[in-house]
Amino acid sequence: MIPHEPPRNPLTGYLYFPPYRVQGYSIAGEETYVQLPELDVCFDIGRAPRLALTSNHVALSHGHMDHVAGAAYYFSQRHFQGMGTGTILCHPDLVEPLRRMMTSWEQVEAQRTPYRILPLDPESDGFELKNNIFLRSFRTEHTVPSLGYTVMERRSKLRDEYVGLPQPKLVELKAAGEEITYTRRIPLVAYMGDTGPCDAFLREDVANARILITECTFIDSEHRQRARVGKHLHISDLCDILPQVNSEFVVLTHLSRRTHIFQAREELDRALPAEHRDRVFLMMDSKTNRARYQKQFAEAEAQEQAREAGAASES
Repeated sequence: MIPHEPPRNPLTGYLYFPPYRVQGYSIAGEETYVQLPELDVCFDIGRAPRLALTSNHVALSHGHMDHVAGAAYYFSQRHFQGMGTGTILCHPDLVEPLRRMMTSWEQVEAQRTPYRILPLDPESDGFELKNNIFLRSFRTEHTVPSLGYTVMERRSKLRDEYVGLPQPKLVELKAAGEEITYTRRIPLVAYMGDTGPCDAFLREDVANARILITECTFIDSEHRQRARVGKHLHISDLCDILPQVNSEFVVLTHLSRRTHIFQAREELDRALPAEHRDRVFLMMDSKTNRARYQKQFAEAEAQEQAREAGAASES
């Protein structure tokens, strides 16, 4: 059975791409956090809503307040609720300012909240989120130092020349020091944060991530210059990017308040080539996304009932 939607769904963007949930809130200048519960990571923290507290790891894209305002509250609430000390990962330039922020809160509250803030250098590939799941960082193009991230799965595969050999023989070869396996790195999710057009979209791990989460702040044709000045994406940039990425699902975040969600949906349908429309989703398009989820839920229930009926008939 597929998981239930998060609470207070009208205020929460929610998409289910089995086996991963992509949930959160993202409006430009107001708040952005995008959580993937199955991967134990929340990209950016917004104002630290209750939903985001359950992630043991927060990966910050940059230091603008709509993405980082809740950092201290995230640590405080996790400590208060006995959830353990969370970890914030960020650009090296952000580490000391964030630590000073936490020190200031110690003076305001007259108590110390435990926290863990770690730098991730661009091109870092060594932070383990969970068993065999790693976070990789890379540079993006914004008005302040910024990072994008890919969540990578490391899978050990048997080398072709050993496929088909009996298990005792494989054990013997391994004991003799033979390298009978190799490691594959599979990009599961790419998160771009706030960024203008840049070469990061052409990276192999980004272009081949199953789920690509990218901003698309501006839709209106008159807002191209706004996009350039703020180093954000315009829908025209998205149309250039989509043919170059192989992602099965592309989730758009950070829509400007200047554009109503229904206008954005209509403009996307008009601007996007037909071959790309079905894989592009607006995170905050609650009406469309809820209808999609309800269809998924009904299909899952029907499959479960069919399995139960089949099991009953066999018995």
